Amino acid sequence: MATSSRRRFLKTTAAAIGAAAIPALSQGGEPRQPDKDPFGGFTVGIQSYSYRQFNLEKALGEIQNLGLRYVELYRGHVPTTANDAQMKAVRGLLEKHRITPIAFGVESFTKDHAANRRLFEFGRRLGVRYLSADPSPDSFDSLDKLVAEFNIGIAIHPHGPTGKQLHRWYSAEEIMKAVGNRHRLVGSCLDTGHLIRSAQDPFNRKLDPAQQVRHMGARNFGMHLKDHDNKTRTDVVYGRGVLNVGSVLRALREVKFAGYIAIEYEANPANPTADIRACLDVFRDTVRKLS
Repeated sequence: MATSSRRRFLKTTAAAIGAAAIPALSQGGEPRQPDKDPFGGFTVGIQSYSYRQFNLEKALGEIQNLGLRYVELYRGHVPTTANDAQMKAVRGLLEKHRITPIAFGVESFTKDHAANRRLFEFGRRLGVRYLSADPSPDSFDSLDKLVAEFNIGIAIHPHGPTGKQLHRWYSAEEIMKAVGNRHRLVGSCLDTGHLIRSAQDPFNRKLDPAQQVRHMGARNFGMHLKDHDNKTRTDVVYGRGVLNVGSVLRALREVKFAGYIAIEYEANPANPTADIRACLDVFRDTVRKLS
C-alpha cells in the first residue's frame, strides 16, 4: 500500500472508531435514525471466527457482501505476531473491503505483564478499540495499567460449559464480581450463545441474555450475538433456538449500550454466509418492529 493510501486508511479508521472516546462508539454523538439505518443505531459487524475456514481476503469479501462494515478479527486471520509487512497487508485488505477492525479476540491474559503488553501493542497497531478476553483472575492488576495506557478496552467473554464444568466467566454476575472495582475500561463482551449453553445438563444455569445485559450495564462493551440449540448443541439462525433478539436489543437500548455487536455463527463453517444473512434479516426486521 502506498504511503498516502495507508495514511488515508489510518485516518479513516481513527475517525470511525474514535479512539479517545471509549466506551462510546462511532455514532456521531446522536444515534442514527432507525428509518435510515437498518441496524437501528447499533454498530454491527461480525466475528471473523465465523469464517475460520476462509482466508482473510475471502472472509472480508463475504463480510462486505453481507453489507457489514465492522469486524472483530481473531488470530486465525491475523496472527498476533504479525510483522510490519504482514500488518501492512492486513490494512490493505481492510481498506480494499471498506471494513473497520473494531475488536480482536478472544485472547488469554495472565499476570505476565510483558506478554499482556505485547497484545495491547498489537491491538494498537491493528487499530482496534477492544480486546475480547479470557483473563486469568491474577491478570487484573496488569490489565488496569494497560487499558489506561493504551485506551483499549478489555471485554471479558463468557463461555458456557467447558468439559464437565462451567467456565470461570460463564455469566455477567461472575464477570462483575471481578471487574466492578477495576478500571472503567475493563468490562465484558457478552455472548448470547454461551449464555444459552449454560442451561445444558448437568449445569442448568438458565441465564436470560437480556437480564445479563442489564446486569453488566455500562460495563458491557461488546456482544457476540448468536442463537443456540442445546438439544443438537449447535448454533442456529436467530429464532430457531431460544434467543429472543428483540428482548436483547431492548435491554441494550435500556442501558444505553455504546459498544459493538458482532454477529457470530459457529455452525456450517465451510459455508456460513446464507445462515448469517438469515440472522441479519431477523436482526433488521426486529429493529423495524422495535422502532
